[in-house]
Amino acid sequence: MKINILLVVLFLSTFTAFSQEYKSPKDAKVAENLAHWGDKKFGLFMHWGIYSIPGIVESWSINAEDASWIPRDSTLNYEEYKKWYFDLNKQFNPVNFDPSIWANYAKKAGMQYVVFTTKHHDGFAMFDTKQTNYKITAPDVPFSTSSKANVTKEIFDAFRKEGFMIGAYFSKPDWHSEFYWWPRYATPDRNNNYDIRLHPQRWQQFKKQTFNQIEELMTSYGKIDILWLDGGWVRPKATINEEVLSWGAPIPAWDQDIDIPNIAQMARTKQPGLMIVDRTVHGEYENYQTPEQKIPEKPLNYPWETCMTMGDAWGYVSNDNYKSTNVLIHLLIDIVAKGGNFLLDVGPKPDGTFPEPVLQRLLEIGKWMDLNNEAIYATKPIAPYKTENVCFTQSKNGHVYALYLIDEKAPLPQTISIKFAPKMPNKIKLLGIKDELKWLKEGNGVKIILPNGAEKLKHALVFKWN
Repeated sequence: MKINILLVVLFLSTFTAFSQEYKSPKDAKVAENLAHWGDKKFGLFMHWGIYSIPGIVESWSINAEDASWIPRDSTLNYEEYKKWYFDLNKQFNPVNFDPSIWANYAKKAGMQYVVFTTKHHDGFAMFDTKQTNYKITAPDVPFSTSSKANVTKEIFDAFRKEGFMIGAYFSKPDWHSEFYWWPRYATPDRNNNYDIRLHPQRWQQFKKQTFNQIEELMTSYGKIDILWLDGGWVRPKATINEEVLSWGAPIPAWDQDIDIPNIAQMARTKQPGLMIVDRTVHGEYENYQTPEQKIPEKPLNYPWETCMTMGDAWGYVSNDNYKSTNVLIHLLIDIVAKGGNFLLDVGPKPDGTFPEPVLQRLLEIGKWMDLNNEAIYATKPIAPYKTENVCFTQSKNGHVYALYLIDEKAPLPQTISIKFAPKMPNKIKLLGIKDELKWLKEGNGVKIILPNGAEKLKHALVFKWN
């Protein structure tokens, strides 16, 4: 027992020694693109693939790990289940797919960049890759006969036309590839299922496949701004840290290194200024960090983006529990006040359309953004960032915005007290109301008397002052 405890201590101390500090990009074009992205603040994330057909969790149900968040009936024969899942490609036929509609709704919502899942962990490519026949354009996929079959290209073109920055999500692991999950052996967990040290040539084949697929995306799909890499357990062993250990997944005795520096050099030759987000592998190739389904308590001193689902699931699930418009707007404000971007995820339906609640919320968010986006776009944090139900942002020309989060379950008060103001105003205006407001200095803050018409404003009141 003492030996085991000592080994654990040594293991943790070894990996926590790896620096988790953010490293600013040395490439001036990447730094410029990163600053441009940081001004956008609000983006659309989409998980779409064969898992949308039965409406189940994306990819993870074919992983044999025993976890409560992986919803698969463990009484079913595992190998038969995997075959059933992998064969879903033969049913994929999104006949109502029209990405121009998606882009239009996202633009109306005030979103300014998009990240699309070109390939998730299950290995099904949503683009016309030449590295595998497990792809949406393969002959055994019904939708392959459509003129829009190369959906990644269609999506990127449609969103680019609306002025969006373009992000390509790409899963580093590939559970369908024989070079990652070798059919010779069982697949007990998320990691590759053979010892790379004993079979280096097989791993080289996987590295080659990964490099070539990313090269295809960087070459044939127009201007790409972000390469968003998921599957953080595929990494050099030396970079494993407490964050990785907290996932509870087994750690193999060998490296799962796919040579990100080589991939990055190729990708940026094809796409100058490309931001690379090698999630959780902190360092040179994680140009911004990506808290998942959570918001930091305080501002972070490096670029970051909260990725969060509109409902409970990343992909489409029937009767999903979607967050209200009020909650979504409050999340956006909280994130922006702390200096982050909000990447809001939705799962398109198997027929290629957005669920009706998604469309409704995008339009309602858009109405609020139309009135108040100057307090969101191209702003920076200003202390005290958030106090009770008031958040603060500051424009580049010095305007301060106090965003009062409205509780829809309670009546709007006649006066609003902001206890700690970033600075004392000369005058205050409520966006959406023409008249200048009456206000009083109150300690280190201000007391604002709401005018007639304020009660018609929804979700959050935005006070602007000089």
